[in-house]
Amino acid sequence: VSALGLDPSGARLITGGYDYDVKFWDFAGMDASLQAFRSLQPCECHQIKSLQYSSTGDVILVVSGNSQAKVLDRDGFPVMECIKGDQYIVDMTNTKGHTAMLNSGCWHPKIKEEFLTCSNDGTVRTWDVNNEKKHKSVFKPRSVQGKRVIPTTCTYSRDGKLIAAGCQDGSIQIWDRNMSVHTKFHCRQAHASGTDTSCLTFSYDGTVLASRGGDDTLKIWDIRQFKKPLNSADGLPSFFPMTDCCFSPDDKILVTGTSVKKGGGSGKLFFFYRETFQKLYEIEVTDASVVRCLWHPKLNQIMVGTGNGLAKVYYDPVKSQRGAKLCVVKTKRKERQAETLTQDYIITPHALPMFREPRQRSTRKQLEKDRLDPMKSHKPEPPVAGAGRGGRVGTHGVTLSSYIVKNIALDKTDDSNPREAILRHAKEAEENPYWVAPAYAK
Repeated sequence: VSALGLDPSGARLITGGYDYDVKFWDFAGMDASLQAFRSLQPCECHQIKSLQYSSTGDVILVVSGNSQAKVLDRDGFPVMECIKGDQYIVDMTNTKGHTAMLNSGCWHPKIKEEFLTCSNDGTVRTWDVNNEKKHKSVFKPRSVQGKRVIPTTCTYSRDGKLIAAGCQDGSIQIWDRNMSVHTKFHCRQAHASGTDTSCLTFSYDGTVLASRGGDDTLKIWDIRQFKKPLNSADGLPSFFPMTDCCFSPDDKILVTGTSVKKGGGSGKLFFFYRETFQKLYEIEVTDASVVRCLWHPKLNQIMVGTGNGLAKVYYDPVKSQRGAKLCVVKTKRKERQAETLTQDYIITPHALPMFREPRQRSTRKQLEKDRLDPMKSHKPEPPVAGAGRGGRVGTHGVTLSSYIVKNIALDKTDDSNPREAILRHAKEAEENPYWVAPAYAK
């Protein structure tokens, strides 16, 4: 499960994975069997990288492994698809869209039509939902030598004024949203060069930025003093380019997941204090990597997506609201045989008395009656094994003709040599010619 999204009210969860599927889960509509109510593949054969509901919750941004981000409405119907850029143009500012695989994307926290994507073509672009023909603006992260670098993750600050990107050379670059040329804040060696920085998150109060590196670290920064991190924790393995970290709703705790190799223990969720970076708690989630985590401020529940296809929800029965509490209490609805197999009953209100059928009262009474009726409750005959008998055809074929053909094919009573069989009549033919010899004699 490589992407998780919850709408602002916390009523619906969407999950996306490496199996190209996006599934919709409705907490109010689910029972304890926890079945998704809709599953679709918006980007045919591309892994889903990121899913997010907009700030109003009416549209969903889908970022997958192709170069065009899509926007779906609440029910999964397409609203827009970003345009693909011209991959033969060198200067990325002159193309209208991305020309290589997308890495990440998110919505603007305040402007509900605007969203952000970053891609392997070395650009971060902002888009408007109502204009799919061209991006709004382009940000191009640069390395120390001024060459282009690939941004692996991007995000808006909480007020939407800043745009941050984590790049493959280990840098974190932050621009003013309205000034796309030079970075406003810049940290060169934030993480190890050549690793995928998989997540950047601003805290709710907007003063600090947390980054989850592909170099197995989690760091927290004050962007005004961007030379060295306020705190960092290491030894948190991450194999996925979308392993993320998130702040708790009260801004005091930072959460991230860890990856494990197959059979190498279990993936965990780690909780750190934001101020001191002491480890507060850990949860062993499952015996596979923990890829995504999401702590919803309204529900106060933690959603986790794992490397073996599970989406888990952690909730506190007392401290959290709605969400998982709604569907865990509903028992699985047993499908009754009676409901599925009754014939349609036709009511003719003005039929003549002799044709009038008694009104059927309920299926239960009818079932009880049918049970007593020797014809209706007669056990069906088992299929005939071996040769057919009693007017019923055996197991050779379905139809009578195939049965007869089979029997004719089986009926080989004459085992003698065919040459002998013909010569048996030779002597008689000589003595008593009947067909050929008389004709030639005459």
